[in-house]
Order: sequence, then structure tokens, then C-alpha cells
Amino acid sequence: GWLAEVANCFLIRDPQEMLTSLVHNVPEPELADTGLPQQVEIFELVRRKTGRTPPVLDARDVLEQPEALLRRLCDALEVEFLPCMLRWEPGPRPTDGVWAKYWYAAVEQSTGFQPYRPKPERVPPALQPLEQQCRRLYEQIYAHRLTA
Repeated sequence: GWLAEVANCFLIRDPQEMLTSLVHNVPEPELADTGLPQQVEIFELVRRKTGRTPPVLDARDVLEQPEALLRRLCDALEVEFLPCMLRWEPGPRPTDGVWAKYWYAAVEQSTGFQPYRPKPERVPPALQPLEQQCRRLYEQIYAHRLTA
């Protein structure tokens, strides 16, 4: 019930790029391991409860145009955009959460958004059916993404 009482936004990532990262920590992922079914379920719940489509950012778009996309997100959430949102001090943060030790090493070393670079890795053949399932879910939310 609390989801309708807070501002929500969704960050999505192309399934090919997400899966090639995920297999480093979950060698044989299943659909539930990706979080995409849960994300779509929460996205649709927020839409139903609020009567509005929450803002969606695609990770690639953010890396390609960080300031423009963050400004759009701030507008959508009715919060002030601050230039300091584009730069930060390196290191861990108390708010990083339980997954930080698995995913945040590069973030902890960064001080700002890095340019988008396509991942050269491909989804292993055994996971291509999973990639197709993920892509269908991703595209449901992607259709609502903010653009610059």
C-alpha cells in the first residue's frame, strides 16, 4: 500500500547487458533472478494505484545523456535538479544496500557518469531463451521511458 504514497521511478537495463553481468555472480540464472518479473509487477501496481505512469530511465540513455535525463527525471518527480547530481565522491555509502559487495566495485571507484560503451560479451546460447523472456518484460517498461 505504501507504494502509492511515495514517488516512484524505475531504472531498466537492456537484457543482453544485464544478463552478461548477472552470470558473473549467478552462473545459471532463472527469470526470477533477473528481477524483471517483479519490476514489471511493481510498475503496473504503481500505475494502477496512482493512476499515473511513473518515470522510467534506461541505463544506456542515462550514460549517453546524464544531465538531460536527470533533469527530465527531476521534472517528473517534481524535485530540483542540482548539478552536483552529476558528480560524487568515490567510495561506499551507507545507503548502498546488501548487493553493494557484488555489484558496486566500479561505482565505488567512480566520481561521475562514464560514457556508454556497448558490452562486447554476448549472452551464452544456453541463456538465449531467458534473454528473450527478459526482453519481452523489459520492452513493457521501456515503452514508457523518459527521453532527452
